[in-house]
Amino acid sequence: MFKATLADVGLLTDSISTIAELIDEGLFKLGKDGIGLLAADRALVAVVDFKIMSSAFEKYEADEEKSIGLNITNLLSILKRASAEDKATFTLADSKLEIVLQNASRRRFVLPLLDLSQEEVPPIDQLEFAVSAELKPSVLQSGIADAEIVADSVLFEASPSRFGMRAEGDISSAQLELERGNASLIALTAEAEVKSRYPLDYLKKIVKAAKIAESVKLNWGQDYPMKLEFKSKDKVILNTVLAPRVSEE
Repeated sequence: MFKATLADVGLLTDSISTIAELIDEGLFKLGKDGIGLLAADRALVAVVDFKIMSSAFEKYEADEEKSIGLNITNLLSILKRASAEDKATFTLADSKLEIVLQNASRRRFVLPLLDLSQEEVPPIDQLEFAVSAELKPSVLQSGIADAEIVADSVLFEASPSRFGMRAEGDISSAQLELERGNASLIALTAEAEVKSRYPLDYLKKIVKAAKIAESVKLNWGQDYPMKLEFKSKDKVILNTVLAPRVSEE
């Protein structure tokens, strides 16, 4: 049996909104400690590792581990119908997921389960990073928005004392720099100067997860995948690993 009631529906809606930008369907794992999803986009450019903890729910019952296939776009459409005052109750029965939104009224939705197999995902847990930088989410959002004006990719740079983002077009450029000690640069670990470039179209989608996060941690290496970690008060973890773009320098 699986049944869970969530009072803060926005926590799930904001997370699924970001995931839906990258993935249209996925295999969700219902466990005793929460609900998780590990999936790659069709182009294998990005991998999503998501978990909403059982502690985020008002009530949470999961008798056994179970995986269910869902259309993420359809799930998001239902979640968006919830108001700030609604509670959402999720019940698994007869190869369907029932979602009830309840406040002044009671609205019931039924989402069919998809017959999906777990697709092979790059082994992101084996990645080793040379840099770790923790920022305020608004800083990352601004850097990506600035870069979009002039280019379709952004170069992330770090040294033991500095974090930076740089984009260059044919005649224009945009640059963001934070020195160690700046309040917006919460933490920085780098033993040497490290640079890597990433596609802006993906970053624009991923950074929407800033809605759920108090901070964002960026981990990367020289011309190496980047792991972006968004965490919300020990309730939701949304990590994305993004493949680099070959350096243009």
